[in-house]
Amino acid sequence: MAVRWSSLKSAAPARPGLRRRWRALLLAHGLQRDPRALPSALVGHPAPAFVLPRLDDPAQRLDSRALQGRPWVLNVWASWCGPCREEMPQLQQLATRGVPVLGLDYKDDAAAARAWLRAAGASPFEHAVLDADGRAALDWGVSGVPETFVIDAQGIVRGRFVGALTPQMLQREFWPLWRKLQP
Repeated sequence: MAVRWSSLKSAAPARPGLRRRWRALLLAHGLQRDPRALPSALVGHPAPAFVLPRLDDPAQRLDSRALQGRPWVLNVWASWCGPCREEMPQLQQLATRGVPVLGLDYKDDAAAARAWLRAAGASPFEHAVLDADGRAALDWGVSGVPETFVIDAQGIVRGRFVGALTPQMLQREFWPLWRKLQP
């Protein structure tokens, strides 16, 4: 929620001492917030459906609705994205532990993306699809890459992680959420 200073100024008490306390309270509140935590309008709502060409075989298309019935993860990435390389070990850990990860290759060249995945070794993605024009990512509200979404078995978005996944994020946030989604 964007707040304009002019509206806060008029909402703040008229006395100077109280105005200073009001500003200090707002500053303290702002400092306690995680700057990486961007609210997502999708959390708690149905995941946007898409049908996109598979990266390994562009003649075939993957319908995201086919993933419904089990929890899964959508990771938005690109071969030109530095932080996407940094999070690769975490994505491989998810795959090793049986988490179905769908890779959405964002505004990328398909050949470059395939080469990038080959160079990374074992792909963490159960499936990877190409979002060449970025329209599917726009439907998901993606603000940049990488971004990761957790979707439950009913197709409801339950979590969003902005930026590269770190071991700390997996331990503190991802795994507790993932465990809640298991039958």
